[in-house]
Amino acid sequence: MSEESVAAPALSTTQGDEIFDLGKFDDVTKDRSGYLGQVPDNRTDLVRLISKHYLVEEIVQFLNQNVEFRKITLQFPDSLVQDAALVAQLLEQSITQESVGVSVEVQATCREDRCCGSSSDSCQNREAAEERRIWILADTAYSACCVDEVASEHVNGDLVIHFGDACLNAVQKLPVLYCFGEPFFDVEDAVAQFQQRYTSHDEKVVLMANAPYTCHLKSLHDKLRALGYLNVLRSDLNESYAGPTASFVGRQKKNSALHTVFTLDNRVILSDDQTLSVSEEELQDQYDLFHITIPADPRLLFLTTKFRSLSIYDPSGKSVSQGPFPSLMRRYKFMHVARTAGTIGILVNTLSLRNTKETLRRLAKLIRDNGKKHYMFVVGKPNVAKLANFDSVDVWCILGCGQGGIIVDQYNEFYKPIVTPYELSMALNPEVTWTGQWVVDFKQVLEGLEDDPDINTAPENGDTDAPEFNAVTGQYVSTSRPLRNIAHLEISDPRDSDNKQHATQLVEKFSGAVTIGNTLSTSAMHLQNRQWSGLGSDFTPENFEEDGATVEEGGSGIASQYSFDKQNKASR
Repeated sequence: MSEESVAAPALSTTQGDEIFDLGKFDDVTKDRSGYLGQVPDNRTDLVRLISKHYLVEEIVQFLNQNVEFRKITLQFPDSLVQDAALVAQLLEQSITQESVGVSVEVQATCREDRCCGSSSDSCQNREAAEERRIWILADTAYSACCVDEVASEHVNGDLVIHFGDACLNAVQKLPVLYCFGEPFFDVEDAVAQFQQRYTSHDEKVVLMANAPYTCHLKSLHDKLRALGYLNVLRSDLNESYAGPTASFVGRQKKNSALHTVFTLDNRVILSDDQTLSVSEEELQDQYDLFHITIPADPRLLFLTTKFRSLSIYDPSGKSVSQGPFPSLMRRYKFMHVARTAGTIGILVNTLSLRNTKETLRRLAKLIRDNGKKHYMFVVGKPNVAKLANFDSVDVWCILGCGQGGIIVDQYNEFYKPIVTPYELSMALNPEVTWTGQWVVDFKQVLEGLEDDPDINTAPENGDTDAPEFNAVTGQYVSTSRPLRNIAHLEISDPRDSDNKQHATQLVEKFSGAVTIGNTLSTSAMHLQNRQWSGLGSDFTPENFEEDGATVEEGGSGIASQYSFDKQNKASR
C-alpha cells in the first residue's frame, strides 16, 4: 500500500461528517401548473386553486343534500394523488361545519316533536350528519379510470367520489359521484393548431377530449364555427352510460338546441342542425377526429377504427400528432394465435363493472365447448413479470374496461399474446371471420355470443386426432383442443374393483401424461416436456443402487491451492 493511500476508518471510531458525507434529500417540488394553469405563490393560493379546480363547493353541496352518505371514499389517479390530502381536508372541514348546523337544527326539531326514538327522519338525519367520515383510496386495484368499488368496500363505503378522467362504465353496487375538475386549457393555441392541420373549411371533423377537458369543447367549437368551419361537430359525455347510480358535479346544463347525431359508447356527438344524421359508415369514411389530450392505448385503438383519420392535440406540449398509432393488424394476428391455443388464461382486470360475471361465465362455457382448457386469474394491475410466471398458458383473454383496462402490447413485451373477449369469440368461431372492428363493451360481446348460433354450438368431433393448421407459424398443431380427446384416452376408473389401490389417488401418471380427476392436465404435460424439472428429476430405477451411493473423495485444500492443482504443477 502506498503512503498516499487512505485506509478505511475502523468501525469503533466516531463516525462524523468529515468521514462520511451522507446524502440529504430535498423536498420535491410538485408541479401542478399543467392543470392549474399557474404555480401558486403560497399555501393560501394553492388552497384556493385546488378548491376551484376540484369544485369543492359543489361537492359539499351534493353531500349536504344527500346526508345518507356517511362513509365517503375519494379516488384519485396517480397523476392527481398529490392533491388527495388537501381535498380531503377541505371536504372534511366543510362537512364538519355544515354537520354542526344540521345537528343543532335537528335537535331543535326533535325537541319540538318530543321524539324519544331513532325512527323519525330527523333523528336519522342527525345521526348521519354526526358520523360522517372521509377516506382516501391510497392505491386503486384496477385501472385509474374505473371506479374502485372493491377498495371502497374495505371500509364499507357508501359513496365513491371519483376524480380525474373516467371511462364511465357502470358499476354494480355503490353510488358514484364524478368530479372531472376544470383543468387549464389554452383555447387560442388549440384553434391555431387546428387551422394548421385543416386548411380547408369544408373538412368534416369531430372534436373530442377526455372527461376533464370535455368542458372546453364548447368554447373551442364556437371559435372554430366563427372562423368558418361549419362542418365541425363536438362531442360530450354520455351520462346515461354511467348508469342510474352515477352523479356529476361541474357539468353544464344541456342545450336544447343540440341533438345527438351519433352515440359512441361513453360519448355522444352533438350538432345544432336538427336534420343532420350520421351513420357509422359515414363516420368512418367522411369524418376526422381532433382529440384533445392523448388517450390510453386501448381507447386510441378503438377511436382509430371509428373515424377516417385521427389527430391528437397535447395541451401540455401544445403539439399535434398523427401517429403512429396501435395497429389493428396485430390484433388479427393474436386472434389466430388464440384459435389454435390449447390453454387459455382468463385475466380478470376488474370485478366492479357491470356484466363482468356474466361475460366470464359465457367465455368459460365457450372455451369448454371448443375442447380447450382455461384458467382464471384475478390480477388488478397485470404486468410482464406477473404473467410470465404461467408459462403453460398459450394466450391470455383480458376482461377490463375499454379505456385503460385492456393491455395493447405494441412492443412485444409480454411473452404470450393478450386478446379481448370479442377477439376470443371470433377466434373460437368455426368460420374464420374478421370484421375490422374492435368491440370492448361487455354488453355488445354478450349480445354477439347470443346472436351467433355457430359460436354457441360445440364443434363436431369427427376426426378428433386431426391436427389444426396454425396460420401464424405455418405448422400443424395437435394440442389445440386438449379436452377433445379425453373420451378416447384409456384412463383407469378409480371406482373399478381391479384398481382399488388407486382409489384414493387424485393424480395418476399414464402414457407419459398426467390426469387430475380424469381430466388431462396441460400444465403437467408442459412441465414434463422441460429438459430440467427440478432436483432429483434424473432419478430412475435403472441408476438405483441397493447398497447405497458410492462415496468419492473430492478436492481438498484452499481455493488457490487444491490438491489436484499441486499435482498438475508437479507433473509439469
